[in-house]
Amino acid sequence: MKFLAKIKPFLKSLLVLGLVTVLAFGDASSALAARTGGRIGGGGFRAPSRSLTSPAPRTYSPGGYGYGGGVGLPFIMPMPMFWVGGGGILTLFVFLAVANILMQAGRSSTEEGDYISASGSTISVTKVQVGLLASARYLQKELNTIAQTADTASPQGQAEVLQESTLALLRHPEYWAYGATESQKAGLASAEAKFNQWALAERSKFSLESLSNVNNQLRQASPGSLATTEDSGEYIVVTIVVGVDGQINLPVVNNSQDLRQAISQIGSIGSDRLLGVEVLWTPQADGDVLSKEDVLVQYPTLKIV
Repeated sequence: MKFLAKIKPFLKSLLVLGLVTVLAFGDASSALAARTGGRIGGGGFRAPSRSLTSPAPRTYSPGGYGYGGGVGLPFIMPMPMFWVGGGGILTLFVFLAVANILMQAGRSSTEEGDYISASGSTISVTKVQVGLLASARYLQKELNTIAQTADTASPQGQAEVLQESTLALLRHPEYWAYGATESQKAGLASAEAKFNQWALAERSKFSLESLSNVNNQLRQASPGSLATTEDSGEYIVVTIVVGVDGQINLPVVNNSQDLRQAISQIGSIGSDRLLGVEVLWTPQADGDVLSKEDVLVQYPTLKIV
């Protein structure tokens, strides 16, 4: 009995691990089925274009060691001024020289440092996920059409992709089953890394990226190469990832009203603020499978709406 009492915690942990393993890998025929996926997007997280003209050269005072971005400030003065009643003027010139050095340092760090945003605020990276009932097959067709026809190389085209994709979701809320949002704020480099991380994580859930239009590079798998099953599946999951110049605060999804607000907010982002967008959905091919078990394992943050 003492022996059983000692190993009881170990057995409990082993049981929990076994349940998790069964959930994740037990239904291999479903979880490892040909989970096709679609992808539309573009954008490169580029800062607003600056003037291509060269910056004004620094000028220096003749015979002295001046500092200035176009304005020379003499730093060497006649020796008598140091000693005969020149303390006030000397202080003024020293102050101007130091201030000019600080201005040049600030300007250099702005030009060479990490870009934040045109508005001076941080970059927001946000994600909205919607799980729909499989009866919403119309959505697959609409997203397929957008992917095949969209101009994903221009900011205007990318904004249109975002608007059309969110409109397709908003038209039929009766099919919404799950939802989730997530947002982060960062500088440009960190925000781009987070955007790519989220998009890559979603793409890794596809066995086959069967339709893709990113930056006007259209790729589509031939129907014969799609090894799908006869089961129509239970769910469709759509993920929208965007990078935004400035802040955007999406609600935490607890019900269908929260989800509607989040979709509407993300869909209203204009091309002047949109730095990048990716719309990803699975399954993409007719006859593909996305079961309830797939949703639970692959999309654990989704909440019932």
